[in-house]
Amino acid sequence: MKTPLGILLPESQADKSNIEKYLTKDSYVITVGDRTTEKMISFDLVPSLQIIDGLEKREKREPPKLSNATELTVDNPAAEITPQSVAMIKKAFTLQGPVRLFVNGEEDLLVLPACIHAPENAVVLYGQPNQGLVIVRITPEIRNKVHRLLDLME
Repeated sequence: MKTPLGILLPESQADKSNIEKYLTKDSYVITVGDRTTEKMISFDLVPSLQIIDGLEKREKREPPKLSNATELTVDNPAAEITPQSVAMIKKAFTLQGPVRLFVNGEEDLLVLPACIHAPENAVVLYGQPNQGLVIVRITPEIRNKVHRLLDLME
């Protein structure tokens, strides 16, 4: 995951107007990470699916504030993608948004199953540590690339 899956917006350019350039009115927005989720909410771009773990750079933090989300919880250890996490992501896509998936453990790698199982009009956003915000428009090419990455991980 050191190489971004999509477009990397440097931190200094990750503002509302630049992010909106990659979204359409019907985009199904998915955020992975507390800071990314918080940033999108602060821009009034509430993600349909938010995958968070209550940590930022391994430091405990308050989850981003949001009152009307359906909340789900799953255990997912660091450096893993559990079958339960994949099932919960799939379930989240069947629910009316916004949906917040709180991960006990680590959410970083859940970008991968989110990209694979996301609806056609989805855009996934996640932070690239010390670099900026990655924006991934879900396409068949991205799904294939992510499948290849997962194959390498097995």
